Amino acid sequence: MTAEALAEAMGDETFFEGPDPDLRVAELEAERDELKKRLMYALADIENVRKRAERDRRDAETYGGAKLARDLLSVHDNLARALDSADEGLRAQAPAFFEGVDLTQRELLQAFAKHKIEKVTPKPGDRFDANLHQAMFEAPVPGAEQGAIIEVMQAGFTIAGRLLRPAMVGVAKAAPTAEAAAG
Repeated sequence: MTAEALAEAMGDETFFEGPDPDLRVAELEAERDELKKRLMYALADIENVRKRAERDRRDAETYGGAKLARDLLSVHDNLARALDSADEGLRAQAPAFFEGVDLTQRELLQAFAKHKIEKVTPKPGDRFDANLHQAMFEAPVPGAEQGAIIEVMQAGFTIAGRLLRPAMVGVAKAAPTAEAAAG
């Protein structure tokens, strides 16, 4: 007896009890597509973790010495103060000493440069930049533009473009007008 004859004998019922083969194929394709999608997400996550780890390694290499560098900035400041405080008479009495201090400061700056540490030295008249400068005071200065640097008290430093210490500056503020002074 053929399958068709058997199907006719049983009426309209299907010969095999079980899911429709087309439906089963569709379910398997959907499951395959879902697993493929999850695999792609997992591969993308792995790539992102690899990139993040590489970026963290580079940052650690570049900025890992920032704490030590910050501590050495006071050494630079003290060497600069020693050189700035000496008048010509004192320099004439101990030229070798001051030459040694100057050479030490230059060597420190060379070591800084080797590690991408750069000095931020604003000049009076430059615009105040909150990303690089710290305003220590504001003072009205006739003829000075509001927001202009009027005094530099301490140089700032960056490490690979990232601020290590802001330059400490005084900033001009608007001079009081005659109306404000009278009122």
